[in-house]
Amino acid sequence: MSDQRKPLVYIISAPSGSGKSTLTNEVLKLVPNLVFSISYTTRALRGSEQNGKQYHFISMKEFERMVADGEFLEHANVHGNCYGTARRFLREAGQSGNDLLLDIDVQGAAQVKKNLTDAISVFVLPPDRKTLEWRLRNRGEDREEVIQRRLQDARREIEEYDKYDYVLINDQLEKSIERLKAIVISERLRREDRIKSEQERAIIERAERLRLANLREKVQPILASFRAPEASAHS
Repeated sequence: MSDQRKPLVYIISAPSGSGKSTLTNEVLKLVPNLVFSISYTTRALRGSEQNGKQYHFISMKEFERMVADGEFLEHANVHGNCYGTARRFLREAGQSGNDLLLDIDVQGAAQVKKNLTDAISVFVLPPDRKTLEWRLRNRGEDREEVIQRRLQDARREIEEYDKYDYVLINDQLEKSIERLKAIVISERLRREDRIKSEQERAIIERAERLRLANLREKVQPILASFRAPEASAHS
């Protein structure tokens, strides 16, 4: 159909351990007509992962073919493993009348924003470095050197927060789920050229408080906790 609705694209980025996957999973349950783009990766399956559920697991040769054929909206090499978002998910979302949610890192987010300038981007932050370290250790998934590397990566990644439209500090899960839901719904409401109800205006106002310009001050102590000298010391 020629008047096919253009899907809204939501980009969610965060350091590992910030609770991004939990947030996105919960919001996908709560918001109708929102679908998740499952990334392609060359890394090996872990634990109970299933092909086509967490990721589409493919060989490096197949990944390189997809890159050469221009099949990716974005792709990046992270710690020797390649990850990419297929363009077809954008087409399929438009055909089915859905909006698309991307869970990608800062490299991928920059590429998507370059290709889709109207994509809506959200950066999820932990309350501070100590909380992030606790979450990483509590998962019980990684060796000590991996945890330290993830903390170093987090320090670098959070410096990119000001390239995003919204900032979400994941201090309390239930509240954070509601905040992310408000962002998603408010962007849909903004697209609709009609008078909004009182409830809809309240959702838009709630999301507005999470815009980058309104969160810069709150973010500074979080950044400082990662930059402090003791942050690099092993506790």
